[in-house]
Amino acid sequence: MIKLKNISKFYGSQKILDNISLDVKKGEFISIIGPSGAGKTTLLNIIGTIEDFSASDKTELTLNDIDIHNLNDNEISEFRNKNIGFIFQFHQLLPELNLEENIFLPSLIGKYSKSEYLKKLKDLAKLLGIEKLLKKYPDSISGGERQRVAVARSLINGPKILLADEPTGNLDSKNEQIIMDLFKKLNKELGLTIILVTHNNDFAKISNKCYTLKDGKWS
Repeated sequence: MIKLKNISKFYGSQKILDNISLDVKKGEFISIIGPSGAGKTTLLNIIGTIEDFSASDKTELTLNDIDIHNLNDNEISEFRNKNIGFIFQFHQLLPELNLEENIFLPSLIGKYSKSEYLKKLKDLAKLLGIEKLLKKYPDSISGGERQRVAVARSLINGPKILLADEPTGNLDSKNEQIIMDLFKKLNKELGLTIILVTHNNDFAKISNKCYTLKDGKWS
């Protein structure tokens, strides 16, 4: 499903990632922990095809059995939109749009018909417990509810891979637990392949495997 081999990343002369390899099976839920500055977010961005890396004949990045090396920029963007969902620490909802409109934003360059998207919205809203919130605006709901809306937005295009960067980092303990339970549910009921970056060891423990990144290397 996801395979990285000998992935390195430089910012100028500074090496952020040092020959990272990783193999994630379909439907697996893995977590990545480590100190700030270890390279966790950079690694997640590379997996999500947002950032490039130092490519050579010894490196590999394969997602959903597709070798990313073989795609041009437009093909990578299309692949990302169809196959990868992103969740961040901050919900990044647009305040001028209601929640339904925010969730539908990725569908502007999506792959389904309007009727299919409406059904997906209904199913996701029920799964995430946000059915009664859809016509509200981001400023009128709680932080935990905003993050659940962000999860719905990340899933509206039916991705096979979900990448999450500190999704509970801005939440109180109650909403943190709600999001943790939600990730277990998404993995079990939707069969999503999930890669989670977190500082929360309790959150990391619910994954199938936990990796520690330190100074750009697995520790």
